[in-house]
Amino acid sequence: MQELTFEDFYQIPDLKFDITKLRSELDLILKKNKFNTPGVTHFGAIPINQIPNNDNSVKGNNIRGKYWTIADETGKEVSRDINIEESKYTKLLPEFENTYFKEVYEILSKKFKIGRVRLLLKEPRSTLSWHKDPECRLHIPIITNAGCSMVIENVAKHLPADGKVWITNNTKYHNFFNGGEQNRIHLVACVLESPFKK
Repeated sequence: MQELTFEDFYQIPDLKFDITKLRSELDLILKKNKFNTPGVTHFGAIPINQIPNNDNSVKGNNIRGKYWTIADETGKEVSRDINIEESKYTKLLPEFENTYFKEVYEILSKKFKIGRVRLLLKEPRSTLSWHKDPECRLHIPIITNAGCSMVIENVAKHLPADGKVWITNNTKYHNFFNGGEQNRIHLVACVLESPFKK
């Protein structure tokens, strides 16, 4: 993958998915599945893939995974949660087999080296913690509003729900806030080969 030298938000050129289909399939998925909230308020996840023959790979803290935070005013960094073997997440979950998400997953898997793929919910009037992740993230916004922004270090950016694909540099400190009045839902994949210069 080509290294990027500019910003920490990168929109992939010439890659776009059908937002109407994504929203329609999401509605069907949400009739059968509930968002899992592994110890995080106002946050939810529905896994799309798993480690083959390992049902535990989509349960508990495997949904959230490793991240780092600033512990206190001294600036000391602390590690949270568990390491995830991202490269082993290669099997689409059965409930996504006959959906548009399967086509999206297969296209993304051919273009990028990815790990876990999840539908991530951020509820209205809420924010994530200030943290950094082991790898970058690929985002396809499905439901959003003007009050949603991702902040990487000191730069905030709204990612519109138009079917376009973004890669964000989550190896830097960041958060996501939803200051709007409706849920924000993105399809998010862990990107195992960073396109950003260290």
